[in-house]
Amino acid sequence: MRDIGKILPIDGYRVLLEKDLPADFAHALTHLYQPLIGIQAISLYMTLLHEIELQQDSAVQTHHTLMNYMDLPLDDLYRTRRKLEGIGLLKTFQEQANEYNIYTYELHPPFAPSQFFMDEMLAQLLYHHIGKVKFAMLKDHFAKPHRGNQGVNITASFGDVFQTVLPDEGTLEKPAAESRNLHERKPEQSTEPDFSWMERVLKQRMIPAEQVLTQANRQLIAQMMTLYDMPEYEVEKAVLWALTEENALNQNEFKEACHDLFQNNHQAAVRLTEKQPDTTEETITHNPTTKEEQLIAELERISPKQLLEDLSNGGQASSQDLKVIREVMTTQGLPSPVMNVLIHYVLLQSNMKLSKAYMETIASHWSRANLQTAREAMRFAKNEKAHYQQRKNKKKSSQKTASKEVVPEWFTERKKKQRDTNPAPKQQQGISDEEWHETEQLLKKFSGKKNSQS
Repeated sequence: MRDIGKILPIDGYRVLLEKDLPADFAHALTHLYQPLIGIQAISLYMTLLHEIELQQDSAVQTHHTLMNYMDLPLDDLYRTRRKLEGIGLLKTFQEQANEYNIYTYELHPPFAPSQFFMDEMLAQLLYHHIGKVKFAMLKDHFAKPHRGNQGVNITASFGDVFQTVLPDEGTLEKPAAESRNLHERKPEQSTEPDFSWMERVLKQRMIPAEQVLTQANRQLIAQMMTLYDMPEYEVEKAVLWALTEENALNQNEFKEACHDLFQNNHQAAVRLTEKQPDTTEETITHNPTTKEEQLIAELERISPKQLLEDLSNGGQASSQDLKVIREVMTTQGLPSPVMNVLIHYVLLQSNMKLSKAYMETIASHWSRANLQTAREAMRFAKNEKAHYQQRKNKKKSSQKTASKEVVPEWFTERKKKQRDTNPAPKQQQGISDEEWHETEQLLKKFSGKKNSQS
């Protein structure tokens, strides 16, 4: 919902091809780019590519055409376009025309498979997405027209679209400020970080800086800083670790050192994921009034650790509970708001006990459903609960119909007394909408803060 209105169905577009495609571009898109940006982004690229030969010089297509081709709503189409921009396959130019915008989509050819593996950042990302065996197999197998007045270049950069650190206990790591478009390597467009600090470190250790900081090594260091979001002092550790006796940088050892440092700090997998929006402004704008809206807004904002502490009247969350949440969250790749709803749901179902096995079962289901926000997760949980209750009621109804046995009155009375004496545990009674709405009982600390502020 956050991207609605960024482009309109009436907005026009035209397509250009930056230069001829390599002969094996389809192999590169399918096997190398698709694991990183997904099938919808590849489909949009191919759709725009085949639009070029159909478009007329003076005619401008509308985005309604793309919506029909792709069978996608406009906000999904916008996010898919930005993936192509972030990975370097598309440049977008915008110009104003009367009451609508016209976009020029300039397609850039993908790397040829052999060139793809020469880009260390792309190669590392693919390695983390498809695994060591598949990566090794692929690597072994695959050993500008006149633009005119296109408007202002509004192409999203890599750092605007993607992040490489998955949520860890509710915290999203931001990519380094040096994030850049992967395909832009011209010196005048480079956003390469300042290496003067590294030169000073090497000189202090009597190591020839010019021998270590070659152009290729500078590019590699910049890419690893972006990929792993590494501060300068950790890059220094990795470089010194990877130096040979001849004071040359072993690139493979440097990459491994960066990955080891990342894992020690974050204990999470490197994945290419879309940046999560800042929900603070959105929450203030919508000004939630109902209890359910307040609960959703809070679950979007806080971390799972804060949620557990709020539910414990401000007490510290146990390390065992945090470990369970971290493992489920990183294994299934759930966003922090969705993880909060999962914790909320499991606690309601299990009488305020955090069951790892139960949580893992639900998390795998929600991961396949590709839930991204707390609102989506809460709606999904309610629907699943309603379907389960319907099936349960239907089963009971069929059992009553099928049973024709006459039950003695004394037996019925005895069963009734047993039910009155031993009521069913809470986790077997289901969850009503009222329990979702009672945020004061579930977020006591949060409610206390709100009351004190008012």
